[in-house]
Amino acid sequence: MARQNQKKIEQIKGDESMKLFPCVFGLNNSSGNSTKRSKPKIIYLLLFSLISSCFVFAPHLFYFPYPSALCLIDESILCDRAGYRSDICFMKGDIRTHSPSSSIFLYTSNDLTANHVLQEQQIKPYTRKWETSIMETIPELKLVTKDVKLLGGKRSCHVIHEVPAVLFSTGGYTGNLYHEFNDGLIPLYITSKRFNKKVVFVIAEYHKWWEMKYADVLSQLSDYPPVDFTKDKRTHCFKEAIVGLKIHGELTVDPSQMQDDRVTINEFRNLLDRAYRPRINRLEEHRFHSKAAKRGMAKRPKLALFSRTGSRAITNEDLMVKLAQRIGFQVEVLRPDRTTELAKIYRVLNSSNVMVGVHGAAMTHFLFMKPGSIFVQIIPLGTDWASETYYGEPAKKLGLDYIGYKIHPRESSLYDKYNKNDPVLRDPNSITQKGWQFTKEVYLTNQQVRLDLRRFKKILIDAYAKSIS
Repeated sequence: MARQNQKKIEQIKGDESMKLFPCVFGLNNSSGNSTKRSKPKIIYLLLFSLISSCFVFAPHLFYFPYPSALCLIDESILCDRAGYRSDICFMKGDIRTHSPSSSIFLYTSNDLTANHVLQEQQIKPYTRKWETSIMETIPELKLVTKDVKLLGGKRSCHVIHEVPAVLFSTGGYTGNLYHEFNDGLIPLYITSKRFNKKVVFVIAEYHKWWEMKYADVLSQLSDYPPVDFTKDKRTHCFKEAIVGLKIHGELTVDPSQMQDDRVTINEFRNLLDRAYRPRINRLEEHRFHSKAAKRGMAKRPKLALFSRTGSRAITNEDLMVKLAQRIGFQVEVLRPDRTTELAKIYRVLNSSNVMVGVHGAAMTHFLFMKPGSIFVQIIPLGTDWASETYYGEPAKKLGLDYIGYKIHPRESSLYDKYNKNDPVLRDPNSITQKGWQFTKEVYLTNQQVRLDLRRFKKILIDAYAKSIS
């Protein structure tokens, strides 16, 4: 019920966003009627027409979170706070960064108030707005419209950019692969796609390791080096800026919300292929296989298995690997850590027919699989909803043949810790409904899997048959 209410709230807020910011989301079909005024002065008529163009033309769905030139007036800030997952603000005019005060100034020649400030907005540019605990760790940025007279003779910029800026945070859950893609890279793709790489990324809570890890991907999104907002004390000047990122859902791109409604999660996956292809080609050049080995491998479909240690590990993994090999698979066991080069993982999965793993952040790697491949997710007790929501449904949208293998209580290490009639085994939903901490402590941190190989064999045989068909 709580999850249903959450979805309803998100839908309602999305509708509010559409109504409040139609031009911000690129609406272009007409709806509604213009209002008439008797004998208006020409200046009021022009102003009224401009405002009407922003609010009259709207279809049933919005598709891109950026205002058109007509709707975002010069020397203005426009913020959309109706979204359930994130806030996003748009700026146009004489924009200047000021990292010492965690501010971005927009200088205007318009008449201002006595304190020379027309408008001030606060925003935390991270895409988990609803999650209070993590948002408390995200520093707040101030977007301030100031009187251009305050500049005096100091009108120089240290760095002048001829392309727009997109400012976002790599704080929060960054360090977890799922969140790095779901909360960061995919929303960054959604928000910056329209600029065709002619955009500068200004990063709050910048991490050098993050830039190095995703340098190949970032190079496909921007032609310019990123700016470390906190440490770079220089004044960077822009004519346009977006602060915050737009997110569509779990590991997905919603074409109905994109400027080009043909853009889906598959286009993001194609971007990953372009990003990693040069490195893969170099890796391939250094590989050596005998012709006989190549012929043998070519005849066998490939299964990639993500191995875990500790929580949610498969305790009879070796037997499972041998079973897959007997069925006919060439098996490659992956044990990535934080230092593993993503291009190497991409190379393995891009050439695999089947990916198998236990529910966890590593399942984010399904994005590296070719559409039409098979993804088998092993679902421990108490993780049904998370497994399907975060990985199962997104995998289907990518075009994968998704198989969710829900383990039986006897396949869980919890079977040896609890009475067979205990709700932990018999009714996991009653435990998970108590909240995240209960779910984490009982099912995520302290559970391992021992596969019923006779039962799992049916999954492998089915996957093998599909792979060779």
